[in-house]
Amino acid sequence: MATPADLPDVRDPELPGRLLATERDVLVPLLRSRPEEDFTRPVAACPGWTVRDVLAHCSAALIRVVERRFEEGVFSPESNARDIAERAGWSHQKVVDELERGMTEAGPVIARADGALDQVALGEWVHAGDVREAIGEPGAYAGRGLPDALALLATVTRARGHVPLHADLDDVDEPLKLGEVRGERPPGRFIGDAATLVRLYAGRRVDGAAYELAGVEERELNIFG
Repeated sequence: MATPADLPDVRDPELPGRLLATERDVLVPLLRSRPEEDFTRPVAACPGWTVRDVLAHCSAALIRVVERRFEEGVFSPESNARDIAERAGWSHQKVVDELERGMTEAGPVIARADGALDQVALGEWVHAGDVREAIGEPGAYAGRGLPDALALLATVTRARGHVPLHADLDDVDEPLKLGEVRGERPPGRFIGDAATLVRLYAGRRVDGAAYELAGVEERELNIFG
């Protein structure tokens, strides 16, 4: 059974970087071992994008963080498209090299941003799940980084005053409390596995998943929509 990292009342500034480093150590070796054709596979969660496109987007976003380049419109669909286009002539492995650098160096910058960039780290982890699903690897939206990802999800949803939810997870020892804590709205209730919870918060498909959700609509959970 997984156990999410402790959820203190104050933000843990090291948590996003720790999640990125954990995912780096799993994802980068996996990508280096995959055949070239895997990089051209479509990614269901990102219509119109291939695995390579998702990786280029992820690496570009992290390098922007590392280099503190936050011009107007950054992370918009237009900005993301430009980042991908700028890397169109790169080899797949050069994209992976940049991704590795970003996942290594972005953590300290995110730590000092007082929570403003925490969701970037969470989004990177979710996109790693998108890639694993696209290339047929098991454990999409789960794996070694799941405890820290759940802790960061709780931190992000709490900071944003997101809809409150109590999650009883089949594969995690302790219940998880997400969203605002002021008590202005009764919390919803989720029963199911952690990967399905992540999919709901990330706006990913949950086709065929067995779960219960009460007191809140699926669309209300999406933090990336």
